[in-house]
Amino acid sequence: MKKIIALLVVLAMVFAMVACAGPAPSSKDLKIGAILVHDANTGYDAAHIDGITAGAEAAGIPADSIIWKYNVSEDESCYDTAIDLVEQGCKYIFSNSYGHQSYMQLAASENPEVTFVSMTGDGAALSGLPNFKNAFPHTYESRYVSGVVAGMKLKELMDAGTVTDAYIGYVGAFPYAEVVSGYTAFFLGIQSIVPSAHMDVIYTNSWYDPTAEAEAANALMAKGAHIIGQHADSTGAPGAVQTALDAGSAVYCIGYNIDMLASAPTAALTSAQNNWASYYTYAFKAALAGEEIMTDWSQGYAAGANMISPLGPSVAAGTAEKVAEVEAAIIAGTLNIFDTATFTVGGAPVTSYLAIDTDGDWVGDTGEAIENGIFYESKLRSAPYFGMRIDGITELS
Repeated sequence: MKKIIALLVVLAMVFAMVACAGPAPSSKDLKIGAILVHDANTGYDAAHIDGITAGAEAAGIPADSIIWKYNVSEDESCYDTAIDLVEQGCKYIFSNSYGHQSYMQLAASENPEVTFVSMTGDGAALSGLPNFKNAFPHTYESRYVSGVVAGMKLKELMDAGTVTDAYIGYVGAFPYAEVVSGYTAFFLGIQSIVPSAHMDVIYTNSWYDPTAEAEAANALMAKGAHIIGQHADSTGAPGAVQTALDAGSAVYCIGYNIDMLASAPTAALTSAQNNWASYYTYAFKAALAGEEIMTDWSQGYAAGANMISPLGPSVAAGTAEKVAEVEAAIIAGTLNIFDTATFTVGGAPVTSYLAIDTDGDWVGDTGEAIENGIFYESKLRSAPYFGMRIDGITELS
């Protein structure tokens, strides 16, 4: 009798544990909230919309299970929007802008039964909240590859005598590590082809401002830049470059987020892109399986998480072959984007760099990012932390 009672107690405990764990949600029952800083009119948001849509389709989640929130500012309206999505039954809520992060974290602290993901954020691991997550692809890899494309074109122009000064311009949004990491990788890709290259960066202090982006591109071209790169969300810079090219200037551009050939059919060489579907597919399938989403997710070329857009008609001869070579080396791990042997800071090599800011002063105070001469980006956390200003690049504003 004692054995039977003991067995019944064990079985009761097992059933209780199963009941507490609960079944994984079905694809029809899972509600997902998507908070976007803009809408499909910006390249960045369009890339996320496409990624969410593709990820849901890959996971078998119906389109009507996603609740979209567009043009959500990086202020308390983000928190209000997140809470509204909770009240509508969303168990997974994603926001796509860094400025949303603090509001998403607050919502996560108040709603432990809901998972909140702040894309491009950097605070999830430090928050101590098991339901607060970050994700960011290895954008620096596609930035580097797009820089190789730009370098091939710059070399062609210099070999033809059209260009004598290897001067590059870059339109950046903000002086954040995300932007700095990207433009540094872009510059190093160019330098791998044209070692004498040097670059100026102009900030617009906005993620999306077509007028300011065009004005920055025009200012850089007026200074003699023949290649314009960008970390900004509109077609303002590519449009300005196309206008200059049509007027007779030998200028070309590298875009971001989306294929820019529609806006700059002969000026656009390629764009650095993120395949956000790679992450959303992973996250949605994990949710359906009842598995916890990684606190910091970051993948690159090897996982199909980033790429460059199709090459434009104006690329230099041999560019496709060179791109294939570089991409293969990145995937194989034989090409390290931030090899410290390829750059200096203040004329000196860099041997140590603390990456993680724990006290909010924008200066890293923990986490060694350099190992064996390689700066490992997005290894200690998903969001970029390469904040060094290397020689050869000047920030004009």
